[in-house]
Amino acid sequence: MAPNDSAQATDETRDPGAGRRKAARYLVPVGVAGVAAATIGLVPALAASGDPSLPKISAQQLIEKMAASDTQQLSGTVKISTDLGLPGLGSLGSFAPKSGGSGKSADPQAKLTELASGTHTLRVAADGPDRQKVSILENAAEYSLIHNGSDVWAYDSGSNQAYHSKKSAADAAKEHGKRAPEPGVPTTPKALADQFLKNVDPTTSVSVDGTAQVAGHDAYQLLIKPKQSGSTIGSVRIAVDAKTGVPLKFTLSPSGGGKAVVDAGFTKVDFSKPSADTFTFSAPKGAKVTEDDGKQKQDHKRMPEQGLPGGLGNFGDAKNAKVIGKGWTAIAELQTGGKGMPKADKNSKAGGDAQKFLDSLGAKVSGKFGTGTVFKTRLVNALITDNGKVYVGAVTQDALVNAANSAK
Repeated sequence: MAPNDSAQATDETRDPGAGRRKAARYLVPVGVAGVAAATIGLVPALAASGDPSLPKISAQQLIEKMAASDTQQLSGTVKISTDLGLPGLGSLGSFAPKSGGSGKSADPQAKLTELASGTHTLRVAADGPDRQKVSILENAAEYSLIHNGSDVWAYDSGSNQAYHSKKSAADAAKEHGKRAPEPGVPTTPKALADQFLKNVDPTTSVSVDGTAQVAGHDAYQLLIKPKQSGSTIGSVRIAVDAKTGVPLKFTLSPSGGGKAVVDAGFTKVDFSKPSADTFTFSAPKGAKVTEDDGKQKQDHKRMPEQGLPGGLGNFGDAKNAKVIGKGWTAIAELQTGGKGMPKADKNSKAGGDAQKFLDSLGAKVSGKFGTGTVFKTRLVNALITDNGKVYVGAVTQDALVNAANSAK
C-alpha cells in the first residue's frame, strides 16, 4: 500500500527538507514523511464553509501542508479513548495482569499497552528530537516516560519504581526489550495520523470535510475512507491545525456504526518552547531503579508491514506469512504450525477465566477450509482454522471466511 517509487521521488524533489525532519519524529509533530506524494486517488474536494471560516483548501494541499510542517516544540494535554469491543479485563479474574509489586510496573511496553483500551489522559511535551516527555495520568498516580539527550527514564509514582537507560530511546527498546516511544507509538494524534496517511493508495478516498476548532485552534478536517466494501474501518477523520499543519485530533470510526474505535485529541496545546526542567528527572528517594546494563538483547524479526492499513500488518514473529488482497481489505495469512486454537488449563482458576475470555470472543464457522473459530473486535478480526492457519485483517467475518475458502 506504500506509494510507488516515482511518487516518492517527486515528493523528495518537492520537499528536500523532509529527510532532515524525519529524525525529529520521535513524538514530535513534524512533517508526515512521504505523505505529500501519496495522493493517488485523492478526492479533489475543497473544504466546505463552516465554523470556523477558513480559506478553501484541497485534500492534496492539506496533506502537503502536514508534510511541510516543521513544528518541533509543544506541550499540552491529550485525551485518548479506545473501544475495541473487548470484554472488560475485570472478567478475567486472576488471569488479568496486575500492577505494582511485580517489579514490572515501570516497563514502558506494559504501560503503553494500557492505552489500547479505555480512556486515558496524557500530558505531552517535546523540544526537538532529543527531548520528549509523556505522562499518563492515573487515579492518584502518574506514569512518566522522559527522553532527555542520552537519558531515558520511566517512572511509576504508584509503585515508586523506575527504569533508566543511558542509550537512545530506540536502542533501549531494541537491547532491553523495553518499548520506549519510538515513531509510530500512538501517544499523539500525529502518531496515529502518520500510520494511515503513509498508506494512502487507489483503494482510499481522501477529502476535506469542513472545519472544526480543537483545543482553541482552528482546524481543517481531513476525511479518509475506504473505497472497498468488507472493511471494518468506516472512516478516519484528522483535524489539522490550519496554521501549523499539526494533527490535533484523530478519530477512527467503525463501518458497523456506533462510537469511535479510537478517538485521540488535544484538549490543550501550546506550540511554544517548553521549559528545560520539563525534561529533567531524578529518581525519588527510596525508588526501586532498574538500570539498563546493555547485556540483555532481543532480536525482533517482524513481518513486513505491507498490505494492511494503518500499520496493522505487523504480526510479530509469525512465520510463513503472506498478504491476501490489498488496501483496506487486505488479509494476512499465517501458518502457526499447530492445530487450531490452544486450550487453557480449565483445572486452574486463571486457565478457566482465560478460556472463558477466549470463548466469549469466538464464533464457530465452516467452509471449504474445514472448520475454525472467528475472534472479533470492532476493528481487527481473526479466523483460526482447525488445521492451524490464521487469517487476520481489519475486515468482516465474511471476508475472512472467503479468504480461507480461496486460499491454496
